[in-house]
Amino acid sequence: MGNENTLDHLIKIEAEAAALVEDAQAEADKRIHDNEEKSRLLFDELFKMEMEMREAFLKKEIEKTKVQYQLTLDEYKKEISGVSVDEKHFIALFNEFLAVEG
Repeated sequence: MGNENTLDHLIKIEAEAAALVEDAQAEADKRIHDNEEKSRLLFDELFKMEMEMREAFLKKEIEKTKVQYQLTLDEYKKEISGVSVDEKHFIALFNEFLAVEG
């Protein structure tokens, strides 16, 4: 009978150990899941902030580029507005060019 009590006792201890391991694994899984969720939420928040900053920067750059483009275009228009067109001379040069190429 002593061996049976010892064996029963060892089986009981093994079952308790298995239950402890199972509980520990469940707790570890829960902690991992919770930390993954926190990490995902933090990443999403930081990603959104970064995208908002980049979008604001790009909007400013686009506006600056539009202003610079308009200034350059206005300057060019002003520059060429005083230039007279000599159509006869242009046609003569064009015909000369065609004669050389042909």
